[in-house]
Amino acid sequence: MSPTQTSTTAQQTTSPARDAPLPRPDATLPEDTDLVVRVRGLRKTYPLGGGRQRVAVHGLDLDVGRGEVLALLGPNGAGKSTVTEVLEGYRHRDVGDVAVLGTDPWRAPLTWRARVGIVLQDTSEPLDLTVAELLRHWATLYPRARPPAEVAELVGLGDRLPIRIAALSGGQRRRLDVALAVIGRPELLFLDEPTTGFDPEARRQFWGVLEDLRDAGTTILLTTHYLDEAARLADRVAVVADGRLLACAPPAELGGPLRDVAVVRWRAPDGSEQHERTVSPSAVLRRLLAEHPPAEAGPGRGEVPGLLVERASLEDVYLALVGHATADAAVTERARAAGVVA
Repeated sequence: MSPTQTSTTAQQTTSPARDAPLPRPDATLPEDTDLVVRVRGLRKTYPLGGGRQRVAVHGLDLDVGRGEVLALLGPNGAGKSTVTEVLEGYRHRDVGDVAVLGTDPWRAPLTWRARVGIVLQDTSEPLDLTVAELLRHWATLYPRARPPAEVAELVGLGDRLPIRIAALSGGQRRRLDVALAVIGRPELLFLDEPTTGFDPEARRQFWGVLEDLRDAGTTILLTTHYLDEAARLADRVAVVADGRLLACAPPAELGGPLRDVAVVRWRAPDGSEQHERTVSPSAVLRRLLAEHPPAEAGPGRGEVPGLLVERASLEDVYLALVGHATADAAVTERARAAGVVA
């Protein structure tokens, strides 16, 4: 039996994830929220030649509250970079209302830029300078810069100040990128896939830096391909695919009805693997326990062989959302194998 089939002996259970459409995604916050980012109806197209266009972003709405960490997730080509570049003021939009720190980023003055920190995916620092020299130079560009030694300590480079940048490891250079982005005391920090290429230990150390910034009140908009990173750091997760917002919610709530479905797995007497998707796993467990009464003699009686109850993880929900939106058969199959979709 394939992992996507249900045994003929297992009762079929209707689930909201299978039979009901997901509600329209809402990435807006209550009216009384102090918003750092407010986007309504953002649309951006790129010319392809011959009078054709590619729509990169389709009428997207998005809010980010002050002090919030929002993770923007999506496959390559989903529109994440376009959205972020519009918010940073690097790219002009076709249509839509966009306010970042109360200002249209495309027309923002230099005083606005001093309130924003940006960590790009790819950066290039002068390798012959020391960490201290570069931080001191960067501090001259801001009206309220942090002392270089203070910001070096903040990102875990306090003992690397006299070291030339060429001698830093990849993880240390990424920390330096963050130091340059936060030395001006930004209210809003953009991070574009900040831990790509990190080993697991370096990633977790870097997460600690971001958690310290969050705890200090910095608002962070993070794009990442690492779902564990989003689950660890983000207050809310926004999933984008094909230029559209698919869902936006706290990591534990993302997917709505998809989270209601559990998959109960067990092994039948003939050794075959069985599973049942259900919104009432307790009822399935009671039925299975009744089929294996403890009164029967013999070792193992009263136990259901191979019993396992699984809830959808953030990765499972993400794969279900993205696979449906992009008609990606491989992604959808991975979500189906996890029991998130039928």
